[in-house]
Amino acid sequence: MEPTLGDLELLYRNRYGEFLRVATALTGDQALAADAVQDAFARAIVHRSDFRGDGPVEAWVWRIVINAAHTSRPRYLTAELATAPEAMVADDDPDPHGLDGWLAALPERERLVVFLRYFADLDYRSIAAALDVKVGTVSATLHSAHQTLRRSLEEAPHP
Repeated sequence: MEPTLGDLELLYRNRYGEFLRVATALTGDQALAADAVQDAFARAIVHRSDFRGDGPVEAWVWRIVINAAHTSRPRYLTAELATAPEAMVADDDPDPHGLDGWLAALPERERLVVFLRYFADLDYRSIAAALDVKVGTVSATLHSAHQTLRRSLEEAPHP
């Protein structure tokens, strides 16, 4: 069933901040990210008849946003700069344990799954639909990211 304009508008209004944070992490630039989110929603509106209904509308839009962000990312930008996690962390978070650096050090797929799970609050099924992978892949990827982050936390110097 094709999403209505009202469905897409409501999603945009309710989740714009999450879309922007993830897109900023992928592009490394908030202005590029805002353009990517705008472009993604414009594409979703124009191509809403392409929605197959095999997952939630939000997951379908996430896939479009992620693709738009990847497309708008400058070619010269390295993976570390393109996924600067400070865009994902609230401004009032002092990051006392180096979480920004640990997230940036994750491989891109792990980092994206972590962002979609914890910053966009998507469930495993929605992440799988957004990334066009199986739910088991999301689970395994998130497990691997957790292990890496846990090791980083254990190895971190304690004040």
